[in-house]
Amino acid sequence: MRLIKKALGKILHGIGKIICVIMDSLIQLIENMVLYVGSFFKGCLALASMGGCLFFLIFANLGLKILMHPVGLSVILFLLAFLMLGGKFVSYLKYLKYITTEFLFNTANYLMDEINYQYKAFNEYKAAYKKAEEDRIREQQRRYYEQQREWEERFKQQWYQQNYQRGQGTYGDYGSQGSYGHGFVDPNVEFKNKYERNCDVLGVSYDADRTQIKSAYRKKAKEYHPDLSKVPNATEIFQGITAAYEFLSDDNMQRYKNM
Repeated sequence: MRLIKKALGKILHGIGKIICVIMDSLIQLIENMVLYVGSFFKGCLALASMGGCLFFLIFANLGLKILMHPVGLSVILFLLAFLMLGGKFVSYLKYLKYITTEFLFNTANYLMDEINYQYKAFNEYKAAYKKAEEDRIREQQRRYYEQQREWEERFKQQWYQQNYQRGQGTYGDYGSQGSYGHGFVDPNVEFKNKYERNCDVLGVSYDADRTQIKSAYRKKAKEYHPDLSKVPNATEIFQGITAAYEFLSDDNMQRYKNM
């Protein structure tokens, strides 16, 4: 009987691993698709806003043909629905993966070693997942507010230093010219501070290369994407992450390295 339990435990453990791999791949695929579909619609809106009337005159006829065609309209509606519901579906898949695999792994361990493991009912993992999600959201909010406070403190320090330098410059001009002058803020120092602040936003080192920056951006973009994240201020965080990534361009990277 004990050998049969161990064999069943190993089988359940193997099934759990297979489900884990399949679910991870499916979640990754849907997350990427949500990001690509969102980027597609944002690109279309940006192109339309830049092109103005010219864009409307050139592509209005094509757009009407697509919308009037049953297949084209169905594709557009499907993409919009997928964009709106994709994040919720990903969250549901993560929920299913957790409760299913954790139940299988625990049951497998219990069958193989009843002394060190205790059997847990399937419903217990539902409550555990809900609590873990609440803890994760609270932790994300705590880290965000903590980072905001650090940025505010850093900004205050820089503001104080710049005003102090202006005061020194004004005093020097007054002493040498007999009149008040204006302080000068070195643009290189200002650029350096801005570059390093954006590196802090993405969580990369100041000497990070393009691959590291892109990898960090993708990771944070998925974590805080408004369609995927449950954090209340996810949109604001995502916009800050995107702005930081756009600032850390190849030209700005080279300029920072040459300083």
